[in-house]
Amino acid sequence: MRRISMFGATGSIGESTFDLLMRQGGAAAFHTVALTGGRNVARLAEMARALRAEVAVTAYDDCLPDLRAALAGSGIAATAGPQALLEAADRPADWIMSAIVGAAGLAPGFHALRHGTTLALANKESLVTAGPLLMAEAARHGARILPVDSEHSAIFQALVGEDIAAVERIVLTASGGALRDWPLDRLARATVAEALAHPNWAMGQRITIDSASMFNKALEVIETREYFGVTPDQIEVIIHPESLIHSMVGYRDGAMMAHLGAADMRHAIGYALNWPERADLPVARLDFAALGQLTFRAPDEARYPALRLAREVMATRGLAGAAFNAAKEIALDHFIGGGIGFADMAAVVDATLAALSHRNSLGNAPMGLEDVLAMDHLARQEAGIAARAIGTRRAG
Repeated sequence: MRRISMFGATGSIGESTFDLLMRQGGAAAFHTVALTGGRNVARLAEMARALRAEVAVTAYDDCLPDLRAALAGSGIAATAGPQALLEAADRPADWIMSAIVGAAGLAPGFHALRHGTTLALANKESLVTAGPLLMAEAARHGARILPVDSEHSAIFQALVGEDIAAVERIVLTASGGALRDWPLDRLARATVAEALAHPNWAMGQRITIDSASMFNKALEVIETREYFGVTPDQIEVIIHPESLIHSMVGYRDGAMMAHLGAADMRHAIGYALNWPERADLPVARLDFAALGQLTFRAPDEARYPALRLAREVMATRGLAGAAFNAAKEIALDHFIGGGIGFADMAAVVDATLAALSHRNSLGNAPMGLEDVLAMDHLARQEAGIAARAIGTRRAG
């Protein structure tokens, strides 16, 4: 019986993973070691009971009494806080879903790799902030990292049986998000609710807004470089409104391999869960006659400045990815909170990178996880300063 753990169980990726685990036998087929979540402790407890987990962990100490009450009589241990997350990651498991959103998912992933496990990586920030460290840690312990982003899973699958040296280009597809057809001059007035109206995907709040701003794709561009080891000029982004082609790999003989499927994260999750085999998945099958056409257009970097910023980060390397991700998270917090406008998020990130490039060497290679976390902390401070300054100007 395979031992599994899920970090970020109550988010959209975690819910889809739980659905697949239950469809494949649940507690009768998997030994669940640990499940972690945030404030939705009722759902976390429900999942833990269904999978008969050893331990359930909430990231928030003040939620622990409620989690303990929800698990009373189950025999499942309940713990809370950042240290408890690391302790859960230190429990040996064969397959771990890393789906905690943001930089908070970085340390648990590192801990899990030390057991030579298979890490199904949905936390793209891990590769963006500490890609070389994460890949080296996996190699050191004989662990395996399988991508769970739909784009990177598509690339991974298109490379099966191929030599990465034969790759000429990798094309990441992007839906363009909820605001892709808005007039450019209207973007500054977009509300949180409008940015959340994604036309294709059902995702969490933060990633859906990141899709509208294309910061999500910017992270994926950096992630592609770190995971597959290609050069920045081999990575392209194309807007594909139908979201049916998840990514494409072009080879030096001119051939293009494209991965197609319905807009359902269970494709990528199921591939990682069952790799190297393929299993029956409860996803829609494509009817090409009904589809009629697939359309594409080049992204306008005036509309999506996050893509330009990603190129700058890849040129700098070192700790620039950690600063970029931290600034993006703070900018998103301020937009959701109403302090800045939609178009101001890129300005916050740009200002943060500029400030840190003058005060620090962003290009210095991190020696360890502590360097990444220190830069994350510093960038959050700088981004907060930039966001408040922009918010003050808007209010005035």
